[in-house]
Amino acid sequence: MQLKIMPKKKRLSAGRVPLILFLCQTISALEVPLDPKLLEDLVQPPTITHQSPKDYIIDPRENIVIQCEAKGKPPPSFSWTRNGTHFDIDKDPLVTMKPDSGTLIINIMSEGKAETYEGVYQCTARNERGAAISNNIVIRPSRSPLWTKEKLEPITLQNGQPLVLPCRPPIGLPPAIIFWMDNSFQRLPQSERVSQGLNGDLYFSNVLPEDTREDYICYARFNHTQTIQQKQPISLKVISVDELNDTIAANLSDTEFYGAKSSRERPPTFLTPEGNASHKEELRGNVLSLECIAEGLPTPLIYWIKEDGTLPTNRTVYRNFQKTLQIIQVSEADSGNYQCIAKNALGAIHHTISVTVKAAPYWIMAPQNLVLSPGEDGTLICRANGNPKPRISWLTNGVPIEIAPDDPSRRIDGDTIIFSNVQERSSAVYQCNASNEYGYLLANAFVNVLAEPPRILTSANTLYQVIANRPAFLDCAFFGSPLPTIEWFKGAKGSALHEDIYVFHENGTLEIPVAQKDNTGTYTCVARNKLGTAKNEVHVEVKDPTRIIEQPEYAVVQRGSTVSFECRVKHDHTLIATVTWLKDNGELPNDERFTVAKDHLVVTDVRDDDGGTYTCVANTTLDDVSASAVLSVVAPTPTPAPIYDVPNPPFDLELTSQLDTSVQLSWTPGDDNNSPITKFIIEYEDAMHEAGLWHHQAEVSGTQTTAQLKLSPYVNYSFRVMAENSIGRSLPSEASEQYQTKAAEPDKNPTAVEGLGSEPDNLVITWKPLNGFESNGPGLQYKVSWRQKDGDDEWTSVVVANVSKYIVSGTPTFVPYLIKVQALNVVGFAPEPAVVMGHSGEDLPMVAPGNVRVNVVNSTLAEVHWDPVPLKSIRGHLQGYRIYYWKAQSSSQRNRRHIEKKILTFQGSKTHGMLPGLEPFSHYTLNVRVVNGKGEGPASPDRAFSTPEGVPSAPSSLKIVNPTLDSLTLEWDPPSHPNGLLTEYTLKYQPINSTHELGPLIDLKIPANKTRWTLKNLNFSTRYKFYFYAQTSVGPGSQITEEAVTTVDEGKMAGILPPDVGAGKAMASRQVDIATQGWFIGLMCAVALLILILLIVCFIRRNKGGKYPVKEKEDAHADPEIQPMKEDDGTFGEYSDAEDHKPLKKGSRTPSDRTVKKEDSDDSLVDYGEGVNGQFNEDGSFIGQYSGKKEKEPAEGNESSEAPSPVNAMNSFV
Repeated sequence: MQLKIMPKKKRLSAGRVPLILFLCQTISALEVPLDPKLLEDLVQPPTITHQSPKDYIIDPRENIVIQCEAKGKPPPSFSWTRNGTHFDIDKDPLVTMKPDSGTLIINIMSEGKAETYEGVYQCTARNERGAAISNNIVIRPSRSPLWTKEKLEPITLQNGQPLVLPCRPPIGLPPAIIFWMDNSFQRLPQSERVSQGLNGDLYFSNVLPEDTREDYICYARFNHTQTIQQKQPISLKVISVDELNDTIAANLSDTEFYGAKSSRERPPTFLTPEGNASHKEELRGNVLSLECIAEGLPTPLIYWIKEDGTLPTNRTVYRNFQKTLQIIQVSEADSGNYQCIAKNALGAIHHTISVTVKAAPYWIMAPQNLVLSPGEDGTLICRANGNPKPRISWLTNGVPIEIAPDDPSRRIDGDTIIFSNVQERSSAVYQCNASNEYGYLLANAFVNVLAEPPRILTSANTLYQVIANRPAFLDCAFFGSPLPTIEWFKGAKGSALHEDIYVFHENGTLEIPVAQKDNTGTYTCVARNKLGTAKNEVHVEVKDPTRIIEQPEYAVVQRGSTVSFECRVKHDHTLIATVTWLKDNGELPNDERFTVAKDHLVVTDVRDDDGGTYTCVANTTLDDVSASAVLSVVAPTPTPAPIYDVPNPPFDLELTSQLDTSVQLSWTPGDDNNSPITKFIIEYEDAMHEAGLWHHQAEVSGTQTTAQLKLSPYVNYSFRVMAENSIGRSLPSEASEQYQTKAAEPDKNPTAVEGLGSEPDNLVITWKPLNGFESNGPGLQYKVSWRQKDGDDEWTSVVVANVSKYIVSGTPTFVPYLIKVQALNVVGFAPEPAVVMGHSGEDLPMVAPGNVRVNVVNSTLAEVHWDPVPLKSIRGHLQGYRIYYWKAQSSSQRNRRHIEKKILTFQGSKTHGMLPGLEPFSHYTLNVRVVNGKGEGPASPDRAFSTPEGVPSAPSSLKIVNPTLDSLTLEWDPPSHPNGLLTEYTLKYQPINSTHELGPLIDLKIPANKTRWTLKNLNFSTRYKFYFYAQTSVGPGSQITEEAVTTVDEGKMAGILPPDVGAGKAMASRQVDIATQGWFIGLMCAVALLILILLIVCFIRRNKGGKYPVKEKEDAHADPEIQPMKEDDGTFGEYSDAEDHKPLKKGSRTPSDRTVKKEDSDDSLVDYGEGVNGQFNEDGSFIGQYSGKKEKEPAEGNESSEAPSPVNAMNSFV
């Protein structure tokens, strides 16, 4: 079995996203942890931890340091070989080895030469468990040789010709870096025309006169020795063909000529590489560099393609003006043919480079350390690849395995060593060597056979703080052989955690994928193998995440104004938060115009350069969060008027300090919309008992953002908050999280407790039950208790369900009881309830009131007296006394049967009462009964009484019939209520003249038995008014009035006036009478003249034209309307039809046949302007010119636009 061992844990700094309190350990399954306590007694073979590179180029001016560090238990000893043989450092005084290390220090600065110590070195670290070896370290001193001296002749070249200036630097170690400069150490400018090749030469595609100079200098820089070597300067002169011919003879012996071809344009040819094809070989992982440089005129451009493929997008780089193609991290897949194309206006050429990618050995699976317990099995696997395929060879403790001591527990199978039934002697260090012609790989891997009980390496009682809703990793680094099993527990007596919620890593780490508040607590890690058990406790605290609850918002402000960015942060109260502001991801300008307060950044006197992105960063030791907003600065514009509205709803409600009977609610106010918030209203919902109903909880001032709320037990609370300002109340906020309080005993008892019997032998106890909110817990019940008030009985109690009444049977009739009702639930009882008094059921009273007496006050009122009944005989609550009375028969009508009985009830214990509304001159009978809650008792003996006479009512009717020139006949019906014996009738009448003045009043007595009377010797054609009433011995009754007119002569019909209420008809015509009067004719003439004048004025005004408001146009256009004079106030009124009393419409005409026709339309825009071309201005008034129409088309032939004549006006009166 393979035992996996973990290293020391690594941690992330706080504030990373996602935040991880500690990293899952990098599992190196074959490395023994470097725990000091563990290493004190744990045996381990050596392991090379640090060594110098394989190809080690040293600076010959400094001491040589060859590194070799290793670990192991016991600490390893070190030895070296040089060029394959033992290197005895004790014999060389210049060589020393660092204490507790294998690192060699060769002191060549005082004496000796670096070349003396060139060679191949190898380090061996050895202890009792095995030996580990280092790579072969090749030591070579760096070299920076000088250029060989040479004579460089000046170069003269025709304009437009190609040129290559050779560099040919000396061969150094490592190779030099080449660049071209002038005498002033300024780099020579390069372009698509002039560039440096990979070999260091300077290539000109074509030369120009400006290329003429005497200081083309090639420099070689050797970085290892920090030296620069310089080539002799090269002189170049570019001349035209004519200048060249003039100087040939004089300089023929002194100057080298590079051709004398014409500088005419030419197609491209390659300066490098030569020919049409070439080959390039590169090692895997290196940078592949392909180069093509061409000459031509004009300067050619270079393009690259890969035959049968595409260039890798993310690894391809073009350099040197696209003359060099580089592929980074080249692999075997990049092998193939690459083609470079040089093109100018005269043609194109191409060159094919065949690329082969070889590979030095590289690991597919390097061997890993094995820690096994005795008797276990394991394998070492060593797999590598390369081109060509590398050869695998094994060594044990630095010796080829073929010649190493035999071990029966191991077997070699190619690249794998198989171990079975290992024992402690099987411990050793194995080396795997993979090599081909391009290099080698060497890896050490030990096999350590141990028998160790479990050990937990994580510090005890480690505290892990994690942000809520983020993953948490609890460390349990362990060691043991055999491999221990790991279990996690939560709490002191918790059960083992399972993978349905948690993630268990092989290295013992427990992952909580999404940490919540309830994950806070103590966790125990237990490691077990067959040799023992180990455990460790760690603690977890889950913190609230840091949030920016009011973020900065995009702002557009005017230059010179002030802007404020809000950044309100909410964080866990146990952490300290710091807020930092950035501008464009950098620090804020050091300017006093920038003011940073607790929750906001203020920038005053804003300038154009203040625009940008402002970021608020909130940090705690565990997390950080940021929010940004852009500020745009614009020129000043008129400031719009502020908009006033109700506040925006509060948001971000949070419950803290959660206790059994209280909780703290906090919130963030919304925008007050330019009206300060005056108060916050807090409501709650009980999702358990009344889901969906919100109740008032509390109110706080508008400056508060927190409230301490008192809670009731056993309620599932949710809260919401509303803000209020002078405009009104905001919408409610989103509901807070739910919080359920624990159950408790009821803190109140039911109210409205009553005891009333429904039957004579029971007691019905009722109460108002507690609602679910008041129950304080499940299982609400009531303990009902009762006993007689005046007895010595003990309380009788019964517990009932959540109901509202209980009936006690078998009680005496109407006995007082003491009652109490107490609430209880599964937790306990409410406080002791108050005691109330009730009574058992009532029964009907047994005794009638006695000594009933009646005193008649007047004809309509009587007073009744009686003696009270004994209280015991009432057998219930006394409600009062009830009088039944009825009219037996009238004194004037002895045979008439009595009508229904009337009832009057007198509350309480009254012993007298008044009977109003009696009829005069009537006989009445009454009796009295006592009333309780059950009903009425027996009636007292009937008591009779009579009322005296009264005045009569008005006669039922009065009619005037048979009018003549000098007489009128009156007919009437007697009063419906004579209220006694009628003695006579009285008739009074008087004449009315034409001016409505009343004449002398005449009084006439008529016998009571008459119902008709004729008045004679009256004036003809005269109106009379009559007053008529009846009398008893008490006095006169109400009167009735009527009017009538005597006729003019017998040949004319008498008009009938409209009757008054109850009046009869008369045949005399009042209208005909008025029409014959002179005053009436004069009045009509004056009215007609006035109307005519008004019509003339309107007509003149109508024809003046011009612009008028619509109202004036309507007034001028409307037909004149003639209205009759009202009698009451002398004003003109509208004629009303006698049947429906509806006024005529404005502008109507009344024909002579008294028919009225409805006009088509009263208002039309066509009447006011030229057809439909009239216009309206913005306020709705008409702005078109009046057309000056002088008449309106008649509608239905019954209307004319002409002014109405006086005759028509007169017809409207008749």
